[in-house]
Amino acid sequence: MARHLRDELKMTRPFKSLEEEAGLSIARTWALMDHAFSEALKPYDITPTQYNVLRILRGAGEAGLCRNEVGERLVTKVPDVTRLLDRMEESGLISRQRTGSDRRYVLTKITEKGLKLVESLDPEVSGLNGKIFGKIGQKQLRDLIDTLADARDELGN
Repeated sequence: MARHLRDELKMTRPFKSLEEEAGLSIARTWALMDHAFSEALKPYDITPTQYNVLRILRGAGEAGLCRNEVGERLVTKVPDVTRLLDRMEESGLISRQRTGSDRRYVLTKITEKGLKLVESLDPEVSGLNGKIFGKIGQKQLRDLIDTLADARDELGN
């Protein structure tokens, strides 16, 4: 049986609206998921955002991506993609090189070390997602995905 958010947050008053409850429920769920994900990645010495970069660059393949393209594809936006990539390059997970005549354009690619890491994490991440969502029916998951897409559309995504 699902617990109510009011109970989890030990609230004594009702929510002002269903919209408020929905927003706080999403925020609370995300916070718990983010914590669990961060804990799962801790032994590998990377953050969820770094994992996201590795997945993005793995998907880009040999073509790689520039900094702006990486930043646009991040699930959670970060204020300084350059510093994020600097740290990942220092740890050997990605490589960057300037290409062409425009010295501002820097191509970012996943390294062999980064590729091995992200591939080794695939089962762990899949298992975590299965633990979180495995008992929810396929129709409910599809409805949830569609509902969240509608909410993002309202935010101009």
